[in-house]
Amino acid sequence: MKIAFTAKGKDWSSSMDPRFGRTEYFLIYDEEKDKIEFIDNSEANQEAHGAGPKTAQKLFDLGAQVLITGNGPGGNAASVLDKMELKIYIGAGDMTVKAAYEAYKNNQLKKF
Repeated sequence: MKIAFTAKGKDWSSSMDPRFGRTEYFLIYDEEKDKIEFIDNSEANQEAHGAGPKTAQKLFDLGAQVLITGNGPGGNAASVLDKMELKIYIGAGDMTVKAAYEAYKNNQLKKF
């Protein structure tokens, strides 16, 4: 399964980014292959409107099945993500990516 994390940096010890659409990076963890990939999402900060839906499309293209973030996506992005049947977990905004993964595995995050 591919899990996407909204992150402020490029490693497991990076802080989670509580934002979805304008997150700085995505850390994509492929559990089956035990492989990490980092996706730069900084171009979303150039968008005046519509950053959330465009970011949601990016997650779809990356094949993510789970999203772990801080506050959750806004309304427009949430509707796009819902169509993707992506499982979204929130409440990880004050954690590192590694701590958020552990919280997810221990069912300590809230389902969006």
